[in-house]
Amino acid sequence: MRSIWKGSLSFGLVNVPVKLYAATEDHDVPLHQVHDKDGGRIRYQRRCEIDGEIVDYEHIAKAYVDGDETVILTPEDLAALPAERSKDIDVVEFVPSDQVDPIMFEKSYYLAPDSKSTKAYVLLRETLQSTDRTAIVQFALRQKTRLAALRVHDDVLMLQTLLWDDEVREARFPELDESPKITDAELKMSKQLVESFAGDFTPEKFTDDYQAQLRTLVEAKLEQGDALDTDATFGRAEGQGGGEVLDLMEALRRSVESKRSAAESKAAPSGARKPAAKKPSAKSA
Repeated sequence: MRSIWKGSLSFGLVNVPVKLYAATEDHDVPLHQVHDKDGGRIRYQRRCEIDGEIVDYEHIAKAYVDGDETVILTPEDLAALPAERSKDIDVVEFVPSDQVDPIMFEKSYYLAPDSKSTKAYVLLRETLQSTDRTAIVQFALRQKTRLAALRVHDDVLMLQTLLWDDEVREARFPELDESPKITDAELKMSKQLVESFAGDFTPEKFTDDYQAQLRTLVEAKLEQGDALDTDATFGRAEGQGGGEVLDLMEALRRSVESKRSAAESKAAPSGARKPAAKKPSAKSA
């Protein structure tokens, strides 16, 4: 794993150098958008609505619209904010673990020690485990101030970012204002049904059936030859003003082929037999 952030975890006078790692990963089958007629890749362009030019990321800034006025914030403006410059994870308080509602959990990260001396790291880990407490912390990550819960998972400190209080919607449904009366017999039967499904939660016995079936479908189409040459799906896209937008890999491939063809033509003796024409790709067919 590669760390995505480095800083220090501090509580009181204790300072623990740490590295942040993403604790989860996506295993979904990667799918691209293509034109159903010829399989060509669908591309999205960052085009300026004033001059029509395609804009590189380095020239894109963020902006806030306030009615008739727009405030542009440059990367330098955002980097100047004190919270963004901070590399500290500050412990605000230690709370009983059952007080943190799971609805507030957003994303999970592992915290690993970033020092040869791990004593402070282990001390905090053992303290959290023995007190059954969760540390509420604040830190800055990717131009946002984050609230997070720090707890122990598999003998490693885990940081779980939390939603802010005003980001959790209130559950108000008029249909539940007048709850129907539940009889003792109905409740007893429902409890019996629950007991019939009772068990211990073992995540490894559950699989994503849709992704498994999707992967099987893709493999079956590959085995049947129902596929296109991937290079053939990268074509040309005509931009406004006649500008040609090429995929980087496609541009490199064309450059190499052009150089190779020029070298072969120069090396071939006059009157030499021309090489056979290449079989047309799936796109040209």
